Amino acid sequence: MENKKKPLRMTGTSLEGKDFSNMDLEGADFSFSSLEGINFDGSNLRNAKIRFASLEKATFRNADLTNADMSFSSLTDTDMTGAKIEGANFSFSSQGKSFNWQDLNLIGLIQSQSWVGTVVAAFIGALMLYGTSAILYFTLEIIYTSNPLRVQLNQYLIAQNVIGGVFTVLIAQNLAIWLDSMIEKIFFRHLVLSLIISLFHMSLAAGMYYLFGKSIFQALKVQDPAAAVQNNAWYWYTVGPIIIANVFYYLARQGRQLSRKISDQEYQLLNLEKLKTRAELDALQARINPHFLYNSLNSIASLVHEDPDKAEEMTLLLSKLFRYTTGRKNRDYFDTIENELEMVQTYLQVEKVRFGDRLQFEVEVSNPVLKHLQVPKFILQPIVENAIKHGIAKLADQGKIIVKIYEENGWLHLCVHDNGPLFSDTMGAGYGIRSIQEKMKLLYGDDAKLELHNEPGKSVNISILKTAIEKGHEENE
Repeated sequence: MENKKKPLRMTGTSLEGKDFSNMDLEGADFSFSSLEGINFDGSNLRNAKIRFASLEKATFRNADLTNADMSFSSLTDTDMTGAKIEGANFSFSSQGKSFNWQDLNLIGLIQSQSWVGTVVAAFIGALMLYGTSAILYFTLEIIYTSNPLRVQLNQYLIAQNVIGGVFTVLIAQNLAIWLDSMIEKIFFRHLVLSLIISLFHMSLAAGMYYLFGKSIFQALKVQDPAAAVQNNAWYWYTVGPIIIANVFYYLARQGRQLSRKISDQEYQLLNLEKLKTRAELDALQARINPHFLYNSLNSIASLVHEDPDKAEEMTLLLSKLFRYTTGRKNRDYFDTIENELEMVQTYLQVEKVRFGDRLQFEVEVSNPVLKHLQVPKFILQPIVENAIKHGIAKLADQGKIIVKIYEENGWLHLCVHDNGPLFSDTMGAGYGIRSIQEKMKLLYGDDAKLELHNEPGKSVNISILKTAIEKGHEENE
């Protein structure tokens, strides 16, 4: 019984500078780990979990990161040259060349596991606990205090803070875009926001005091003249709203920057995917088989003395064929069915000179309108070439090739029939058939297919959804 390999689990560990190059780490879990300067060059990290990890200056050159999860990780100065990243998740991962105070990222700083991040996290935790304790204190005072004036005072203070907090956040969020567009320096943006919040809270405090608070404070003074009087300077009470406003403005700005960064990355990934598709299509772009060229030149050489007219005809046909394959349109990925059929007919005419009466061919198009449809370039010639090589060439008697183009139930069918030997089980593994399949997968995905049939008649059938033909051509223009 085969033992299934257990994935490596190193969650929450410190592995700075370790060498994991060329290792099989498929499915490994390095989440919440410190991996600064680690070497993963050439490693298999398919489906690995490297979430919330510190990866500054880590190297992943030529590593396989297919479907790896690197979300919420710090990727500053990370080297991924030559890495496979199909399906990898980089959501909310910080990326940059070096630390910059202007680009300080609160989430990235906290998760960096540095002493600065620890201090910031502790400070935020203390503020949250202090604020929660204050809320509980005033709430319990209202519930358990028997003095009605104390209850009114606490209610007044809570209402003032709740109203102030709500409007502080609303002002900070609504001023964020205006501040970014009107003021260049980040320091001055925060300064202007602080002044606006200070003026607002002074106005709010004064208004609420004269509307509700004055009578409460006067009644308390009458009730208990010896009570301690609050002597703190009024401006200290604006510190809290200023801090809150600046924190929310910072978070709003970081959120917009993150959204822009994600949008830019998505755009770059789409462009890279498009360039990759074009490069793969270039690699799959059909070229005339060298053996066909050798055979054609040998046939021309033998015909020069026996039948000069035939030799001339074959030379002109060969020239026409190569003009089509190497002309200025060669960088295009689409051409009309009419041009594709003309190219196939030229190819078959060259072969007919070589095979003579042993080769017959027909081209049938059910509707002339179909000739104007755009299909992938060189989609028919490799199939016809296979029909010659694996079918007609093996017949002692007359061979026949029929190319049929028709539409049925919203699908365009391009079929090549021949009367040669039936397809073997391995026929689909040939380069010609495989290149057509890969080209259609790149261009149409699941909206196209290639099938080999031995019954009721031997044929290769390419089927493409007509809506996909229009969409695919527009996307690749």
